[in-house]
Amino acid sequence: MEATFLESPHRRWNPLKREWVVVSPHRTQRPWQGQTEDTAAPPSVAYDPACYLCPGNTRAGGHHTPAYTGTYVFENDFAALKPDVLNAALDVDNAGLLRAETERGLCRVLCFDPRHDLTLATMDLPAIRRVVEMWAEQAAELGSRPEIQYVQIFENRGAMMGASNPHPHGQIWATEHIPNEPALELAAQLDYRTTHNQQLLSSYLELERTQRDRIVAENDTWVALVPFWAVWPFELLVLPIQNVSRIEALTASQRDGLAAILKHVTAAYNRVFDTPFPYSMGLHPAPCDGQPHPEWLLHLHFYPPLLRSATVRKFMVGFELLGSPQRDITPESAAATLRAALNKTSQETQ
Repeated sequence: MEATFLESPHRRWNPLKREWVVVSPHRTQRPWQGQTEDTAAPPSVAYDPACYLCPGNTRAGGHHTPAYTGTYVFENDFAALKPDVLNAALDVDNAGLLRAETERGLCRVLCFDPRHDLTLATMDLPAIRRVVEMWAEQAAELGSRPEIQYVQIFENRGAMMGASNPHPHGQIWATEHIPNEPALELAAQLDYRTTHNQQLLSSYLELERTQRDRIVAENDTWVALVPFWAVWPFELLVLPIQNVSRIEALTASQRDGLAAILKHVTAAYNRVFDTPFPYSMGLHPAPCDGQPHPEWLLHLHFYPPLLRSATVRKFMVGFELLGSPQRDITPESAAATLRAALNKTSQETQ
């Protein structure tokens, strides 16, 4: 990277969403008098009798959570989507302006572990591997349904990112149509393959592994990096080294490697500001619409909000809402910070 792009305002192209991101490195020196957040203390008990996700407890909707000992999946008691909605569409005066249509789907909750006081960062590798296995099973089952075109697996970690319960868990939403974000990525990847006869993210990963500036962690099967076009301060993109489009198609070694890199990056996050790091994380597999999708490479996004301390977060407001995405610290600087945090965690476990 030339010094100009590390020190001066510039914009970077996001080929996955086909949009520009403004980068303003000089703004990290500005004073902060805005909102600060309370730091979240991790749960201190392995079992919480008031937690509806702990084994043996009654959930908020009145259903009983069994005494599970590994992972546990159930239909969301307050699901955003339902499987039995009657098909209907609306287009007032056929103008294409006031349009609506019904959307079928299923929403499930996946408890990662029976222990209330754990996270992906503190779970052991076999436990995280079981989560990866359950993701694959759920994606295969839900994706085989004829009415489902996309399976979105995600985790909201921490109250700052809207998590309603600190118990380690994530969600799985299966939708009748491809949601907005994967649809944007689909169009970009299709266009790139048509134009270059190559896979967009595989070509991008090859460049990143040559430059090394933004790589945070890697193993034999996966690479975690701060994308060149990152919007969130410590955003991560996790990519498989070998071509695979869906999580259920991962080999045993790829599943092992995914579990390992998830533990490494989430533990590193916690060391950046020495606080439980909030984030939204999600998998982006190819659509399950019956097409082969050779253009698609499976990947994971991490979107953490913390900016300059455990109590100062990034807000997507003003110019970000009305103009373009914008960030202050460069992706290269963020990657260096995360690598240093990863080294701390490695030294502590030796």
